[in-house]
Amino acid sequence: MDWDDLRIFLAVAREESLSRAGRRLGMDASTMGRRVARLETALGRVLFAKTPQGYALTPEGTALIPHAEAAETAAHAAGEALTGAGLTGQLRIGAPDGCANYLLPQLAARMMRDHPGLEIQIVALPRVFNLSRREADMAIAVSRPRTGRATVQKIVDYQLHLAAHEDYLRRHPPIRSRADLRGHSMIGYIPDMIFDRELDYLRETGADHAALTSNSVSVQLQAIRAGAGLGIVHDFAIPFAPGVQRVLAGDISLRRSFWLLRPGDDMRSGRLARLAEEIAQGLRRELGRLEAQVQMQEKRTLDETICRGNAGL
Repeated sequence: MDWDDLRIFLAVAREESLSRAGRRLGMDASTMGRRVARLETALGRVLFAKTPQGYALTPEGTALIPHAEAAETAAHAAGEALTGAGLTGQLRIGAPDGCANYLLPQLAARMMRDHPGLEIQIVALPRVFNLSRREADMAIAVSRPRTGRATVQKIVDYQLHLAAHEDYLRRHPPIRSRADLRGHSMIGYIPDMIFDRELDYLRETGADHAALTSNSVSVQLQAIRAGAGLGIVHDFAIPFAPGVQRVLAGDISLRRSFWLLRPGDDMRSGRLARLAEEIAQGLRRELGRLEAQVQMQEKRTLDETICRGNAGL
């Protein structure tokens, strides 16, 4: 049995589509179809049933999955043994868009410098990733999954605060307490598109309505930067939005966690274990660096305010 045929079989099984599987492997759909048919002929079994929704596994196809995945693990292990200490090949990381936009690019750049043969794909989607279908090799989540076979590792806690652009704050009365928030425009998630309860930020501020909403934290941050109102912002994203500053930081402070999820059957892969550890360590370093920038900027602003006050005495 040809391993390459099994690789194609696994891609179709996970994507449930010849075209999607082909895009992932860099092949056209017709080639994928021919290779699946060749494997079925060689085995004397029908592995897929074509349905209106795509390619569904038959009982025979389902029975082949664990054997194909074992071959996949063995092939990766052989590659690791031959390539030595360096990490090579493709790595697909799924992440919520805040992490994907403001943390993973710097981490990916560092990992690719350290491992020139490594190719990294960052998939930023506002939803939970399905690792059993190999939508990603590993995923970063904002809450610990309660079900499934994924291997779960807590990476790090992070901070979020209410924030606004300095121009918005100049145009409105001072905000010294939660009571002063009444009448302000709030920015947040589209309520029925909150895919994880940990993202229901505005509820913790006491606000019951947002005038401008998006399913993307990056869009929310840009709206805040444009002066559209106040919203909850990741501290690690603030350095990417000049002029945005925390509001009522001592009163409204949220803590959340990032979790690293890996398929439960990849624990035998030394390569993925090493990649997972590099990702976890790299995220901790980068998040700490960015959050420290916010603290330093606030200290500089406070010192400048005190100096101006003393100069006016």
